[in-house]
Amino acid sequence: MNSGPLLDDSPRSPFDRALAQIEGVVLGKPRQIRLALACLLARGHLLIEDLPGVGKTTLAHALAHTLGLEFTRLQFTSDLLPSDILGYSVFEQASGTFRFHPGPIFAQVVLADEINRATPKAQSALLEAMEEGQVSLEGVSRRLPEPFFVLATQNPFTQAGVYPLPESQLDRFLMRLSLGYPDRSAERALLAGENRRPQSLAPVLTAAELIAAQACVDQVHLAPALLDYLQALIEHTRTAGRFLHGLSPRAGLALARSARAWAWLHGRDYVIPEDVQAVFPFVAGHRLQDAEGVSSGDAAAQAVLAAVAIP
Repeated sequence: MNSGPLLDDSPRSPFDRALAQIEGVVLGKPRQIRLALACLLARGHLLIEDLPGVGKTTLAHALAHTLGLEFTRLQFTSDLLPSDILGYSVFEQASGTFRFHPGPIFAQVVLADEINRATPKAQSALLEAMEEGQVSLEGVSRRLPEPFFVLATQNPFTQAGVYPLPESQLDRFLMRLSLGYPDRSAERALLAGENRRPQSLAPVLTAAELIAAQACVDQVHLAPALLDYLQALIEHTRTAGRFLHGLSPRAGLALARSARAWAWLHGRDYVIPEDVQAVFPFVAGHRLQDAEGVSSGDAAAQAVLAAVAIP
């Protein structure tokens, strides 16, 4: 791919260092790490669906520590309540008033670990937070910190004790990806016992720098021809007859934001078709369902890319 002219190195160089540092902990997964960072730069939320023990939690820790962000981890279980996520008010007898105790959702990076082990009622507690950046409790809306990034992990549905995420919940995630097993050399390094704890990572940038980078991503140019390509992809999912429902306008916006972030990470201030193709399976895969209502996944998204010509 022709990378084109580079942007000013000053806002990007910390992210190059961040990628290198995270790759030193999450071995053999450079593409997935770059996608996770692009999701954060696009102001989205990330769903990682994979087997336990392949590094999903490690990636979340590494991202938070490397980017200098406040981090909380929520272990989702079948008895989790919405108040365990959002917080609750306690009556204080001395003052005669209720005092709000913020829940773990009030952090910049929230790891929702094994999100599909919780009941739909607990899952739904995240909906407003992920869409609006706030939570409403007892008639009061409380803003969440900025940046705000939910990284959720999900176990395969073949495992016991899981509840499928409803379409409305899946749609709140900008991207879905899998890590998969490590390659032979990466697994050898892990088995050799090298210390790769993400908690030992030093921040390479601040929250303010991340917010500034998100603003830069918003300014990445999306040419009319690229908008034609985006619309052609979206239209194909609606008219091909392969899917239960086509991509929504929200999905189209997610695709545009993700392509801009991918282009920016590769040093360009404009989007090219390869940027759209790189992020499309991860933005569209969890939003497309076959005629029986089953998630179509990345293979179906790749088929859409193959069927739609670049203008």
